[in-house]
Amino acid sequence: MSEWTRTAKVGAFSLVLLAAAGGLYGLVGKSRVGKQGITVYATFRDATGLAPLSRVQMAGIAVGNIAAIRLTPEGRARVEIKIDKGVVLHDDATVAKQTATLLSEPFLALTPGAMGAPELADGAEIRNTIEPYSTDQILQKVGDITTDVRQVTNKLARTFGSDEGEAQMKSILRNIDAATATLASIAAENRVSIRRTLQNVEGITADARPKTKKVLSNVDDATDRLATILRDNQPDVRATVRSTRETMERATRITARLDSAMGHVDSITGRIDRGEGTVGRLTKDDALIDEVQGAAEGVNELVGSIARLQTIVGLRSDYNFLSNSIKNYLEVRIQPREDKYYLIELVNDPRGRTTFQQIDESTTDPTRPAHSRTVRYVTENSLRFSIQFARRLGPFTGRFGLKESTGGVGLIFHALDDRFEVQQDLFGFGEQLIPRYRVSFTYEFVRRLWLLGGVDNLFDRDRRDYFVGLNLRFTDDDLKAFLFFAPKPT
Repeated sequence: MSEWTRTAKVGAFSLVLLAAAGGLYGLVGKSRVGKQGITVYATFRDATGLAPLSRVQMAGIAVGNIAAIRLTPEGRARVEIKIDKGVVLHDDATVAKQTATLLSEPFLALTPGAMGAPELADGAEIRNTIEPYSTDQILQKVGDITTDVRQVTNKLARTFGSDEGEAQMKSILRNIDAATATLASIAAENRVSIRRTLQNVEGITADARPKTKKVLSNVDDATDRLATILRDNQPDVRATVRSTRETMERATRITARLDSAMGHVDSITGRIDRGEGTVGRLTKDDALIDEVQGAAEGVNELVGSIARLQTIVGLRSDYNFLSNSIKNYLEVRIQPREDKYYLIELVNDPRGRTTFQQIDESTTDPTRPAHSRTVRYVTENSLRFSIQFARRLGPFTGRFGLKESTGGVGLIFHALDDRFEVQQDLFGFGEQLIPRYRVSFTYEFVRRLWLLGGVDNLFDRDRRDYFVGLNLRFTDDDLKAFLFFAPKPT
């Protein structure tokens, strides 16, 4: 009976322990799951001492732990951090690798960032990492310092270890001894003045002590604010420092280029001053200067004439009533001055170009007249062109030259501020027995658009025709580029 009781006790105790362990595990696991919020990560150059489940603190309070550590393709350590629920990290948050003491294990310390910055989401990266110096780096720094100290001691040994150095040291000590003796004598002679001065200084410092405390308090407050600003804006400060460094490097390169450019400028100005090269000759050779000045004046006159030049384009269509046809004109006026211009005109006349031929024949054939004359009119379907020179005198403008591929002259009467024109053209000499005489009346009823009407072949009753039409006339400055050969106005 007692043996069964002992076994029952052991079994009951084991069940109690299992129940306690299960409850503790459930409590701890539930507590940890309930505290988990988001998972973020950061990359470090060196993750020595960090391990999964290492603590992560903020302001000395545990706010999470390290979930995993693995190597990135770039050879850096990617540390994944589980943050407890309720802890908010912002876009400018920082994470630093720290140790509480020299012998304690490292842990990660977080700062949440500015309150107004965007919050980090699950899986985001903490971009601002702070890594302390490792032991190897500290030892390397100490080794560098030791090397520098050794160099200084070697120089001191070379300076004062020789006989000359010993003599210089003795001279320096004698000078110091003499100076201290002189100072002691001066202090003894001016003891009263020195005491009075010290009393005045003590009074001044006593009076200024409250102000000094206030100034020191203000300085302390300013340094605290500056530290807070630098801590809250650490990424911006780093970016500013990086930008300043790049700007200084760029300024250094620009300065080097300016030095090189100034060297070239000095060389060029020296050659010019000595009269070498084309520019140097221009500054020394008076004849060459006169030639260049004359050429420049000629170019200036040419450019001035082109600038004053006007190119007027005209598009005209006439309807001839009796022949029931449409006649089209394309004209370009090259006008260097207000009182003269050159007219170039291309004409498409459906009636074609008519030429007059007279053939006289003599024969000895008894069946035919001894003398006969044949008159033939030949009409060709071809474009006609006009090239005329025009000059204005008062309200009249006279024209002469080629008119529709024949010689011709013309006269234009201007009225109503040049908005009304009466045009008369006499041409077609040799084309037919009676020259063509054309009269037209033109009125600008809308700006740049002219309405016209008139009579063509007024002297020839068989070929006379009446017409009306429209003429669009405008100025095109782009044609100046092709008319640099325009005549110089006189």
